[in-house]
Amino acid sequence: MLLATIAQTTEREWKLSGSWTVRGLEGIAQPFPAQACVAGEIVLEGSALEAIDTAGAWVLKRWLHSHGATAKLRQWPQLLEKLMSLVASQADAPLLQAPRSSLLERVGQSAVAALQQAYALLAFVGESANAARRLALHPGRIRWRTVLRNIQLGGFDALPIIGLTAFLLGVVVAYQGADQLRHYGANIFVVDLVGYAMLREFAPLITAIIIAGRSGSSYAAQIGTMLVTEEVDAMRTLGIDPLELLVLPKVMALAIALPLLTVFADATGVFGGMIMARAQLDIGFYEFVDRFGRELHGASLLIGVGKSLVFALIVAMIGCFQGFRTHGSADSVGRQTTLSVVQSIFLVIVADAMFSVVFSMLEL
Repeated sequence: MLLATIAQTTEREWKLSGSWTVRGLEGIAQPFPAQACVAGEIVLEGSALEAIDTAGAWVLKRWLHSHGATAKLRQWPQLLEKLMSLVASQADAPLLQAPRSSLLERVGQSAVAALQQAYALLAFVGESANAARRLALHPGRIRWRTVLRNIQLGGFDALPIIGLTAFLLGVVVAYQGADQLRHYGANIFVVDLVGYAMLREFAPLITAIIIAGRSGSSYAAQIGTMLVTEEVDAMRTLGIDPLELLVLPKVMALAIALPLLTVFADATGVFGGMIMARAQLDIGFYEFVDRFGRELHGASLLIGVGKSLVFALIVAMIGCFQGFRTHGSADSVGRQTTLSVVQSIFLVIVADAMFSVVFSMLEL
């Protein structure tokens, strides 16, 4: 293929040769030669012209227009002359604007997309449950080393941030409660406030939110990257079920780690409230522990641990689900990772609200 060239033969005549296509235009250093054509009608001789596409026709049209010239085509192949005439006739036409959808249409599209994603999530949960059933029938296929590795990454390594956050939360709850209880001489009730708030609500909720941002995002990023690099396709080719290798070990690990992290958050949160109660209300450690043991029962701890188990399933499933929805490139990995964190936290809060309503109806 010859590159596009243009040469001036007379003052009002230019000779085109080569291929005036996207690839052929690489031979022109500038948009056109340094010398300018004269205004008015000029002749473009095309006997040596091999090919031209819309890019080449547009370049010629722009060059002529910049010098106030018009083209007269001579010895052009019939098809190429038609293309040049068509581009010239449409050069000044306004660009088409993309139609703007109405507010109702955009709301409808968002609703349909949300329903489709909910259906896909339900199907993913069903496939995972079916894979879990197969593992239950054949326990020897469970990859315990992978489960233990995920427990370390999602549980043990999260102890510092969980402990610090729960401790500060206990301090805040005790401080806010002490400021009000002091006015009524009910200082001792700060123990009940800290105990019930941490064991039933704050400890499981804050632990799940931190794990959603820490572990749930890593699940989505890991699986999404493996999809982009076609590692998941290689697993299927080798006869390995990605759900058994990538999803179920993470779900099992988080189902074990999150309740334990919640108990740890209970202890550190109550300890923080104990320190603040002593500093603000002069309630000693022994008095605090004695009141705590008499007023709070095991049911409060079990409620928080039970909620954390549900939260663990939500975080693990949403993280893995969004990871498997990755398509295309690394940009999709970041987008699905962000979605996994947002959806996990939202669903955890929704589930916590539903637990509160149910427990209120059951008077628990």
